[in-house]
Amino acid sequence: MITGELKNKIDRVWDAFWSGGISNPLEVIEQITYLMFIKRLDEIHTRKERKANRTRRPIENPIFTDDQQDLRWSVFKGYAPEVMYEIVDKGVFPFLRVLGGGGSTYSEHMGDARFTIPTPGLLARVVDMLDEVDLEAGDTKGDLYEYMLSKIATAGHNGQFRTPRHIIQLMVEMTAPGPDDEICDPACGTAGFLMEAASYVRRTHADALLGPEQTRHFNNSMFHGFDFDSTMLRIGSMNMLLHGVENPDIRYRDSLAESASGEAEKYSLILANPPFAGSLDYESTAKDLQRIVKTKKTELLFLALFLRLLKPGGRAAVIVPDGVLFGSTKAHKEIRRILVEEHKLDGVVKLPSGVFKPYAGVSTAILLFTKTNSGGTDNVWFYEVTADGLSLDDKRNPLLPEDKLGPVPAAGELSEDEHAKNNLPDVLARWNRRNADEQDRARTEQSFCVPKDEIAENGYDLSLNRYKEVVYEEVKHRAPAEIMNDLTRIETEIQESMSDLKGLLE
Repeated sequence: MITGELKNKIDRVWDAFWSGGISNPLEVIEQITYLMFIKRLDEIHTRKERKANRTRRPIENPIFTDDQQDLRWSVFKGYAPEVMYEIVDKGVFPFLRVLGGGGSTYSEHMGDARFTIPTPGLLARVVDMLDEVDLEAGDTKGDLYEYMLSKIATAGHNGQFRTPRHIIQLMVEMTAPGPDDEICDPACGTAGFLMEAASYVRRTHADALLGPEQTRHFNNSMFHGFDFDSTMLRIGSMNMLLHGVENPDIRYRDSLAESASGEAEKYSLILANPPFAGSLDYESTAKDLQRIVKTKKTELLFLALFLRLLKPGGRAAVIVPDGVLFGSTKAHKEIRRILVEEHKLDGVVKLPSGVFKPYAGVSTAILLFTKTNSGGTDNVWFYEVTADGLSLDDKRNPLLPEDKLGPVPAAGELSEDEHAKNNLPDVLARWNRRNADEQDRARTEQSFCVPKDEIAENGYDLSLNRYKEVVYEEVKHRAPAEIMNDLTRIETEIQESMSDLKGLLE
């Protein structure tokens, strides 16, 4: 995480946008991202120049021509604010709108890029701040971008676009993307899952990416993201470029409304946290999804979509609300039956209800499954996360030093006391042993396995509390939040039963 002077400077620039009349945080981050993008282009061009000087050959695929030198960050940053403003408005942004030519991801989303910074003074302040950031340094760049994305969470409903970075990292580590994967997020927002998957592949398969064919796949055909918000598409595309992916497939698509037939069985890995706070009319939902599960609920429709998009053998790690695990409607039971009986449900990781605070207190879980079209579920592995390294209140303060946070702490193995504050490394370690000694764990433990037959007997209920055995001492000391989760579960079941009854009466 960024701290100190740089963080304070970003906060001051953010405040300046608001006082300058730009109150939409998505517009603020979009404008800052455009400038990060422009700076990164100049750095890439400078690297090409240095290579050309060393080899004494012409610049290979230059970004800027000789008569476009004023559009380079390293040039216009030295001009007076009024001159810089004129160049960025009349020169840089028209250049961005045609960058890459027809057909590239960036030209498609940059076509309507607008420069909305209101004054030369504000532009000069933002340029000064970003000029101090080394965008060649992946960690600094990523942390800066993550901090700006966290600002979106203050915008109420826009908070749905951001999944906590350490939860994304856990899901990526558990699915272990490889250099041959085709990875998709059908509700990609700012492309956080795709960015983290790219970082994982680059870190763990560096040698495999040295070949020209694998490099082309990494830059052009490995990463796919859909969204129906043009601002999200622009931010997502630029986020991927800033993290080293040259031409990802980030495009407009209303994933639930459009037929998935053109994308069917195309992807080997899906990572997603789809929006799940609503329902759609039957008429506006793709008919091929309705054939899998007849419902209006978006969280169930997205699960049907994921099964449609995955290749046989493809795997998924997706976040779902708790109601998906135990909902009693016909549609809820059917999608769970399909996952357990027709495919391979690998695991259910229950997350604490504070993970998405301060902008949502909903209880969620990670579902991990493999598409087989022929069953394969023998046991389902369950894990109850009680601590993710941060406080579970609205402040979400770190409970441990930074090198002991996340699923793969830089400091190495955690002590028992540290595990009580950060379960994520244990989740990953036990997931990797789910087909070995995890099979022998007692139901009183934090993780355990449940046979498929038992799950079927329980109406395919996937809630961990259905199978967990609790000893009296644990009951005495249960946290109020856990008790509230159980009460919420019961209330949800009653509401869904009433909804079913109402549907029958109608």
